[in-house]
Amino acid sequence: MPGQIALVGGDEFRLGCEDMDREIMRVSGQDPAKIVVVPTAAVTGPAKAANDGTTHFEALGGSSEQLMLLERSQAQDPLFFASATLADVVYFTGGSPEHLLETVIGSAFFSALMEILDSGGVLAGSSAGAMAMGSMMRRPGASEWVEALGVVADVAVLPHHEKRDQAEISQELQRSAPTGLTFLGIDARTCVLGTPDNWRVIGSGRVTVYQGSDWQIFNSGDRLLTGF
Repeated sequence: MPGQIALVGGDEFRLGCEDMDREIMRVSGQDPAKIVVVPTAAVTGPAKAANDGTTHFEALGGSSEQLMLLERSQAQDPLFFASATLADVVYFTGGSPEHLLETVIGSAFFSALMEILDSGGVLAGSSAGAMAMGSMMRRPGASEWVEALGVVADVAVLPHHEKRDQAEISQELQRSAPTGLTFLGIDARTCVLGTPDNWRVIGSGRVTVYQGSDWQIFNSGDRLLTGF
C-alpha cells in the first residue's frame, strides 16, 4: 500500500507541532513509529536540527534517530543510509532547499526513499524539505524556478505562508511562476498530509491553494481539492 506524504510549512519540532506530528506518526501504521530525521538542508546547524527532531519525536512517543546525510557522496552510499530504509517516517528538516536538492536528486538515497513510500512509509519535509518535494521550487531570494524532486507532481510549495497576503501572492504567481502548477501556501506548524488524490490539512495554521487566478483557504481538518 502506498504511503503518505507530509508537506510542513516550517517551524518544525516546536511548540504547537505536537498534534500534527503525532498524526504523521499515526498514519505510518506503526506504534511506536520509527522516525529518521535527516538534516541535509540545515547547512548552518545540522547537528542541532537533527537533535531537535529526535528529541521532539521521542517526547511524543516515537522511536527516533538521526541520519547525518550532508554530502552527495553519502547519498550514493547505501551502507551510509541503511538505517533510513527501515524507517516508518523519514523527516527532512528545513534549511537550504538548493543544498537538499543538489545532494539528493537522482541519488541512490532518493531511490530508497521512493521505495519506502511505495511500501507504506511516510515521507515528510518541513519548509526546504517540503519545497524540494514538489515538481518545481523557487530559489530563495530569486525569481528563478527550478525542477525539484517531483515526489508530488505538478505542485510547488510556498512555506512560511502565515504572514503573506493571498491576493498579492496570486498576482505574483500569475506574473512570474511557471504555468500548470498548483501552489500550496502552507503556514508554519501546519501540514498537508496524504496522497496526491487525498490531501488534508492538519496543524495550527492554514493552507492556501493557488490555481491559475484563483485561490482558496483551507483550515485544519479540511480536505483539499483533489486532482491537482
